[in-house]
Amino acid sequence: MQTLTAAQFLTNKIQDLKIAVIGDVMLDRYFYGEVKRISPEAPVPVTHVKKVESVLGGSANVAANLAQLGCQVFVGGVTGDDANRVLLEEMLAKLVINYDGLLKSSERATITKMRVIGSKQQMLRLDFEEIGDLSPESIDFLKEWLANLLDQGLDGIVISDYAKGVCSDFFCQKVIKLAHAYNIPVLVDPKGTDWHKYTGADFITPNLKELSEVKGNNISNEDSLIVEQAKDLRQQYTIKNLVVTRSEKGMTLVGDRKPIHAQATAKEVFDVSGAGDTVAAVLLAAVAGGIELQKAVELANLAAGIVVSKVGTYPVRRSELLKEVLTEQRRSGMAFRPLMREEVAALSANWHASGEKIVFTNGCFDLLHVGHVTYLEKAARLGKHLIVGLNTDASVKRLKGETRPLVGEYERARVLAALACVDSVVLFDEDTPAELIKAIKPDILVKGGDYLPEEVVGREDAGEVQIIDFEEGFSTTGIIEKIAKLVKNGKL
Repeated sequence: MQTLTAAQFLTNKIQDLKIAVIGDVMLDRYFYGEVKRISPEAPVPVTHVKKVESVLGGSANVAANLAQLGCQVFVGGVTGDDANRVLLEEMLAKLVINYDGLLKSSERATITKMRVIGSKQQMLRLDFEEIGDLSPESIDFLKEWLANLLDQGLDGIVISDYAKGVCSDFFCQKVIKLAHAYNIPVLVDPKGTDWHKYTGADFITPNLKELSEVKGNNISNEDSLIVEQAKDLRQQYTIKNLVVTRSEKGMTLVGDRKPIHAQATAKEVFDVSGAGDTVAAVLLAAVAGGIELQKAVELANLAAGIVVSKVGTYPVRRSELLKEVLTEQRRSGMAFRPLMREEVAALSANWHASGEKIVFTNGCFDLLHVGHVTYLEKAARLGKHLIVGLNTDASVKRLKGETRPLVGEYERARVLAALACVDSVVLFDEDTPAELIKAIKPDILVKGGDYLPEEVVGREDAGEVQIIDFEEGFSTTGIIEKIAKLVKNGKL
């Protein structure tokens, strides 16, 4: 069976996945302002608040990451029955996260971390929380909620433990055993120095500090030491795979086979907040979606690299992760691979969101020659990214006859993608690229020859149409005729 690639997973499979996230749901609130004076009431700075932002935190951030990746997400936990719960519901609903498993409790406050930031410095943090194990009634509610989801069909479960009370020893073990009864993977983002409650988990994802704490000593960030300690913990707690996030040294997975090391990808690290949540979300989704373990670790590591380059808690988006996957393919020499329509649509959405101008053109490009190259270079200069739609072999035959193309579609795609001016190549099988243009929505649609803009197919789905003249004296037909003449005259 052909292995599912990361790009195929992100464009197709991931949207079918149903993932449950169980743990300590939080709300992170940021009050940004400026400081110009000291309070007359006490020797403290007065912060004039200019902006207030709220983001999902704790296990809710894991859920947000999964939702932004395109998964169908169900979140379970306990909050207070208060104004911050209302705000949480609004944010979860906006991301289409199902929160039927989020129990309201009159005995608890919604866990909220409020940060006051003045002149780019954190001035104060206020925590609102009630810590303690759940009541038997709350546990029964969550067990019934999870059992119903499992009966309906789940692909994976994340236990996101922030030591606030939801993830008790009894409850964690109940979740792990239920999941295994349905043969679905469980990933734990752990907390604390006693991992007995995580016994039997398929994945556990401590950072290096958490690994050191559970071992009771400071572990150096070295491959051999981390692998040695991870092997010991796997055996002690019967954990299938232990994944250590190692900051500037990336990630290491220790399981039944040879350890997997993934090097860090971020060029600059601005904020590591929420990176562990991203690793948990992407790794479990990839495994649940059938990605081979080595590739799943690499994908999670790539996602973490995106998150740490941002400021604040930031859920990674499917389109930007796909962009990074395709960039990595280009670096590793796989840039010739033609994209699927779903891939190029997701990539285009990311470029549009970044305000980067997309240029699109199409053609058969059979026997690529200098006229083609000059045309493509001119098209590329009109924007930031040039996408080339390439007729499949079947499409070329319908347009140009049974003897064409002379060069197969994948070979034509590889040669095109090797050009520095071309960002992406995508095959289309129809007689015209109309549906492809509708998916991409280019800022500029380029056509060559003597067309009038109002005659160009797909113009209604593009920002504008530009016509570029072909270079005189260069054509595939001319090359074919020249070869045929040489053969006829016995000179070839």
